[in-house]
Amino acid sequence: QVQLRESGPGLVKPSQTLSFTCTVSGDSITTKHYYWSWIRQSPGKGLEWMGAIAYFGSTYYTPSLESRTSISRDTSKNQFTLQLSSVTPEDTAVYYCYAGAVWGQGTQVTVSS
Repeated sequence: QVQLRESGPGLVKPSQTLSFTCTVSGDSITTKHYYWSWIRQSPGKGLEWMGAIAYFGSTYYTPSLESRTSISRDTSKNQFTLQLSSVTPEDTAVYYCYAGAVWGQGTQVTVSS
């Protein structure tokens, strides 16, 4: 059974880069045929899929965030990461990692000076 655990900041200042790591246990991110994803939910809004890195290493991004988003992986640590640059208060949300119908615990991020 795959388990996901996110780690990242709770507070980020505007214009900074938000960075999250998802640590995967229970299976390998290179051999489990999943698309390892990042999803967020802003206050009062629905879930927004941000992007993913496939088990074979290709990355995919939602067009509205593509210019600011980078997803990568560290196969030696069985982790995948999210970087979102030039954040604004509109990026305040709960951020989740997700794969194979499994969710991370979710981390609230507030963008504020």
